[in-house]
Amino acid sequence: MNLTLTRPAQPSAFAALGLSQPLLEALRDVGFEQPMPVQAEAIPVLLAGRDVIVQAHTGTGKTAAFGLPILQRLEPNGPGPQALVLTPTRELAMQVAEAIHRFGRYLDVRVLALYGGQPIERQLRALRHPVDVVVGTPGRVMDHIRRETLHLEQVRIVVLDEADEMLDMGFIEDVEWILERVPSERQTALFSATIPPRIRHLTRRFLRHPVTIAVHPERVTVPQIQQFVYEVTAHAKVDALARILDFEAPTSAIVFVRTKSGADELAHRLQSLGYAAEAIHGDLSQAMRDRAMQRFRSGQVDLLIATDVAARGLDIPSVSHVINFDIPGDPDAYVHRIGRTARAGAPGTAITLVEPRERWLLRTIERAIGKRLVVRRIPTREEIVRRQRELLGASLVELIEQRDLTAGRLLVDQLLLYHDASDIAAAAITLLLEERAIDPERLRELWGGDRPEKGMVRLRLELGRRDGVRPSDIVGAIANEARLPGREIGQIEISDRFTLVEVPVAAAERVIAALAGTRLRGRTITVRRVDAIEQ
Repeated sequence: MNLTLTRPAQPSAFAALGLSQPLLEALRDVGFEQPMPVQAEAIPVLLAGRDVIVQAHTGTGKTAAFGLPILQRLEPNGPGPQALVLTPTRELAMQVAEAIHRFGRYLDVRVLALYGGQPIERQLRALRHPVDVVVGTPGRVMDHIRRETLHLEQVRIVVLDEADEMLDMGFIEDVEWILERVPSERQTALFSATIPPRIRHLTRRFLRHPVTIAVHPERVTVPQIQQFVYEVTAHAKVDALARILDFEAPTSAIVFVRTKSGADELAHRLQSLGYAAEAIHGDLSQAMRDRAMQRFRSGQVDLLIATDVAARGLDIPSVSHVINFDIPGDPDAYVHRIGRTARAGAPGTAITLVEPRERWLLRTIERAIGKRLVVRRIPTREEIVRRQRELLGASLVELIEQRDLTAGRLLVDQLLLYHDASDIAAAAITLLLEERAIDPERLRELWGGDRPEKGMVRLRLELGRRDGVRPSDIVGAIANEARLPGREIGQIEISDRFTLVEVPVAAAERVIAALAGTRLRGRTITVRRVDAIEQ
């Protein structure tokens, strides 16, 4: 019999689920107060020893849903691994192993993660000692089974986490090979965002009378996630993204793109605009992926430009924004992406850029999640300036009202003997911007100067003082390449990394076409209209 549970679980204390006191104490330590729906439904079923199919997306609390029952059902001082958890990526394996270890802090539990990219000698040494729970990727687990360094005779429960992702990544045959070598008298739990036919076939072959628990996408798209859409043409998407980032000022964001080359290209474009961005995709070596993730977690990088495959299983505890630079091709992918923000009850924002030809995809997503997404207008220059000043002002007010400024006042009193008060304040704000990795040059572009004169348009060239560029170079390049007389060229402002120049509206496209790809001071010129979105 295949029993299906689809009704939402009522909030209840973890104690009511039948968990032991050591686990309840560990949950209190990590701040878990009420079980999430998938936990409230799955934990009692797993504690009862039943096989289970759980359809739930990332961010719904599924690690605790299977990790807590695993810990409670372990026999103390077992001779070998009693539980095996298979995950599609090394990042997810590390995340799950760490979570199970944290939940079992008051139990004598030994958890080991096995994955590629780590020296196998280190894993071989760890396997010489007793292990209770093994969490691993299919390839590395198979490797250890073939080497006879991992023995599964004592395994009593197997968990397949992100089963549909393992299918998409070509691991499903490896999973079947492993399941054939685990004792048949075992408990099996399968967690998957979707249940495609191949996964359904796997459940019929390896699970016994499973209970099916469905956490529907509508429940995953929690109210804490604010969802917005911006309609923009393809050629203006990067400019639109820059405006959105300046307006939203995310503390950390994952920007999803369709392709690996698209991830690299967007990361380079954003870096050239002064944003701290890093690409992550399948063509990068594991060392490069690890370095990118470390920079993102430490705050050195604010924007992670990722493909769907590369982002699977990433251990990212807190993301303020998810941005779909490329709209996903199906609703499940959309829900899976935005589920990476607003975790553990925290607020989050999901933003999707939609080209006119992609409106049908937006309608498909809206029908699937049961709500219309709010369509916003791309922020104007003035709106961004106002927003940036509001955020900076709020930070300064918070410091004034909540911090002891005695030491700062002493330093200010000394500096006032030699410097003007406005210069001291400006220097302090500059330090604050640098501490928050906010590019002052980017703010200068937004805040500084008036709008172009009537009949003029402002162009941005991606080279500046550090490239040795002078105003005469800019005038000469435009005059020679675009045949535009120097007297018709307006104001020129050269910053460290870029140059702003005003040209007549009627000549703008001619200047852009003439300069694009030409070289100046040994650098290939990249040029665009700064106000292309507003007009």
